[in-house]
Amino acid sequence: MANPTKILVLEVGFIAHEDIGYSRTFDFEIEHLVLGDDLELDNLSGEIDFSRTSEGVLAQADFSAFTETICGRCLEKAHQPLESKFSELFTLPNRADKNTELILPANGRIDFAPILRDYMVLEVPINSVCREDCQGLCPECGVNRNHESCDCVIETIDPRFSDLKSLLEDKK
Repeated sequence: MANPTKILVLEVGFIAHEDIGYSRTFDFEIEHLVLGDDLELDNLSGEIDFSRTSEGVLAQADFSAFTETICGRCLEKAHQPLESKFSELFTLPNRADKNTELILPANGRIDFAPILRDYMVLEVPINSVCREDCQGLCPECGVNRNHESCDCVIETIDPRFSDLKSLLEDKK
């Protein structure tokens, strides 16, 4: 099977030879895409609109996908929706200066896989939740409260007053 990330290598060099204002849109529908060791995307869809500007080629992207995460409450797998909109300017080689990182390659091919990966990783929440009403794990016995209940009594004490409670226990 061919490398699926090659789908994101786009031939856009011809746009650099067009008049300012010319644009071309590339649409994507990819069932499963692996972007590095830390990100797999399912049902990736979106588009990248390339426009010729006076400085180079402007890429405006809009993508959505799902990725598998672990719920921060119950530790079960969860499908996390991701959405990302971003713009990148690829400067023409003859207009690039020292501060420019994205220069349109001489062969006119732009590999969007690493760029898409960077933006989608930023959209993954630090603490995913499988659903809004997730009950999580019991802090006493560890049972998943979404599937079964427990008889644990969880005493909530403000940590600022925990020293006062220890004084009461010492008098007993």
